[in-house]
Amino acid sequence: MGATRTLKTVRAAAAPSPRLTRLRLSRARPRAFAEWQALQRWGKLPAWERAVAGYLLRGAREQARLTQKLLGEKLGVSQQAVAQAERWTANPTVEFMRRWVDACGFSLEIRFPAVNGFERDRRDLC
Repeated sequence: MGATRTLKTVRAAAAPSPRLTRLRLSRARPRAFAEWQALQRWGKLPAWERAVAGYLLRGAREQARLTQKLLGEKLGVSQQAVAQAERWTANPTVEFMRRWVDACGFSLEIRFPAVNGFERDRRDLC
């Protein structure tokens, strides 16, 4: 009978992936809303991802228990326009967001946190 052979696999050290070494400020694919919501609840979202406008608007609509169609009627836009504004890549205007949160029974607050002494410099200029 024939002798059995054992094959050994030798791997070279893998070079680090260029995708892992680069600082990424955007995602290759958008997060699903449920994933984004869970990570936000657990405090695991990166800072740049915490205030995705479309997802914040969707959360306000859901808390107000409004459907996209009903909110669209209140805003004077179509259901499709509401759905488009709730997407990851949405870029709604401040006026549209103000009307949206008013229709949902909330208020819109926009804050610019102080970064590297900017707040102090701004007060000195006034």
